[in-house]
Amino acid sequence: MQIIDILNKNQMSLSFEVFPPKIETSFESVRQATEEIAALKPSFMSVTYGAGGGTSDYTLSVAKNIKEKYNVPMLAHLTCVSSDKALVAKRINDMKNAGITNIMALRGDLTPELQNSDRKNWDYRHAVDLIRELKEVGGFCIGAACYPEVHPESSNQREDIKYLKEKVDAGADFLTTQMVFDNNLFFNFLYKIREAGITVPVLPGIMPITNANQVDRAIKLSGAFMPQRFRAIVDKFGRSPEACKQAGIAYATDQIIDLYANGITNVHVYSMNKPEVALGIQQNLSAILGNSFSE
Repeated sequence: MQIIDILNKNQMSLSFEVFPPKIETSFESVRQATEEIAALKPSFMSVTYGAGGGTSDYTLSVAKNIKEKYNVPMLAHLTCVSSDKALVAKRINDMKNAGITNIMALRGDLTPELQNSDRKNWDYRHAVDLIRELKEVGGFCIGAACYPEVHPESSNQREDIKYLKEKVDAGADFLTTQMVFDNNLFFNFLYKIREAGITVPVLPGIMPITNANQVDRAIKLSGAFMPQRFRAIVDKFGRSPEACKQAGIAYATDQIIDLYANGITNVHVYSMNKPEVALGIQQNLSAILGNSFSE
């Protein structure tokens, strides 16, 4: 099933993101964790693609395993910044042969090595280049990333939204946001992109912070704004792993309920390969998920 068909349903849905192992020796633990999340039967799952394409083979392995064993629709990430056209064509063909027809088209993070390299001969400079290629190949539902708090390389939000519209015009079927901890920022962003003529579905990305060490990393990765209410929770419970986990799940659940209540149909959760976190959120929403917005 293609993701866009799920997103166009008039029902609340919940999806989870997982990541592949960085090295082969950890594949078994990742397989077990991702299968436990798949057993929860989310609306779909996405599998990330490591910086520089380092985990690309594992991305496809994880996606194929879940699709075949649990029949959960899969969204495989694909980055292009460190690849030439021949390698990207191979990756696309491998996904098609594996029955993966949903691709999250990303430029990819610029590692220090890539930042210092000569970019004039790169086959791909931006995600829009990959989106155009996928559209030309055909047969894929294409997702793209967006940044409610502005992409770190954009000078302002107006410029950022202009480039986002280019990705949609090139063929992106839906958008998923970077992690958001303040729903008001998401609603404001959604209003602005609708004003700019971007009408495709937009999934807010929710990341349950379940230990204090995740906070600094989350800020570094996304530059996301941390509301004082959220910081107070971390300050109060951060020294107790179980209490912090419970509080993090509760905060994420509260965000999701608020999004659903305000007409957002689909929410994507960055599960960090933690089945207990995915389960906790899903259980908190058990009577809500699947409800129609027309009720």
